[in-house]
Amino acid sequence: MILPIHKSNITFRHQEAEPEKKLPSKEEEDVLLENNLTNRSRIALDKFTKAFTVYPARGMKGSINSNFYEFLTMGTVPYVIGSATLMGVFNYANKHFSHEQAKAASKLGSKMALGVLLYALFKSVSKSFINYPVKWATGVDTQLPYRKVNHILQEDPNDFDLTSYEYHKVGESVEFTRWDLLYGDSKDKKTLNEKYDKIAKKNGLGENLNDSDQAVKPLYREVLVKSNLARSISSYLWAAVGVAMAVQKPWEDYFKGATLKFWTPDFYKSMKIFGRSFVKSAKELYSPSGAVKNIEKYAGKTLIGVAAASTLLGLLNTLHITSKPSKTKESDVIDANKESVVS
Repeated sequence: MILPIHKSNITFRHQEAEPEKKLPSKEEEDVLLENNLTNRSRIALDKFTKAFTVYPARGMKGSINSNFYEFLTMGTVPYVIGSATLMGVFNYANKHFSHEQAKAASKLGSKMALGVLLYALFKSVSKSFINYPVKWATGVDTQLPYRKVNHILQEDPNDFDLTSYEYHKVGESVEFTRWDLLYGDSKDKKTLNEKYDKIAKKNGLGENLNDSDQAVKPLYREVLVKSNLARSISSYLWAAVGVAMAVQKPWEDYFKGATLKFWTPDFYKSMKIFGRSFVKSAKELYSPSGAVKNIEKYAGKTLIGVAAASTLLGLLNTLHITSKPSKTKESDVIDANKESVVS
């Protein structure tokens, strides 16, 4: 068994011994987080807020503490601004049109705005079609988050105790997976490999293994690689389904009474219409009414079918694990009744 490496405090002393420093608290160490809705929401809100405030400010002033994580997180900014611009292009110019033209443009603009929202919604939700089945079948949570602690550099003489937090996933990098966070207490042999033991048992590798961590790691890497591929392909196809649904005619009933004033009764009424329009639009995409050409009749079916097939094939490929240790025994290979020479 290869034990995880833990940080330790190294101090250099003079002849007169200095007071020993305290061990770092849990707030100063990287911490594994539970993958639940509360933590996911908190992480998303933290990253979204800082992408528009803290991180751009650091980057524009040339801070020595601005890093690649912050750069990637700020990718949210052009996405949101671009989405708002796309919505505005088809809606803000309506006042310059005649009444009939403005009415027609408003329908198209509303569908384009809805398309942007459904694109993001379908792309995000469809990832769960891969994540949860893989977790249930293999025990490997490919989206397991953790909080990384950064002790940033001093930029001002008055700065002290500078700490920033980043949120990553244990399997974010296949080559540099944070195996250390999956171990338990190194002083307790029963809990040290507890997480690895569960995955080993789930995948039929056996129970009470001496080195379950070493048996699980190749399997874990394979699941990460295959699930990433499946998630990337299927999520964009489902996003395309969302955009295709947004341009269907049944949404026009919703747009007539749509309101964002959630404190009014009209909002709840419009949400009911939204649900009905969603279902009708899905049916219309799958089986369009009044379609004349075959391409119109089968385009929606094909798109939905391809998206569903990509999810199913991606799952089957992910769950077909080839890196499990061989169950072939020595007695199955060597015949004890025959002579053999060992050189």
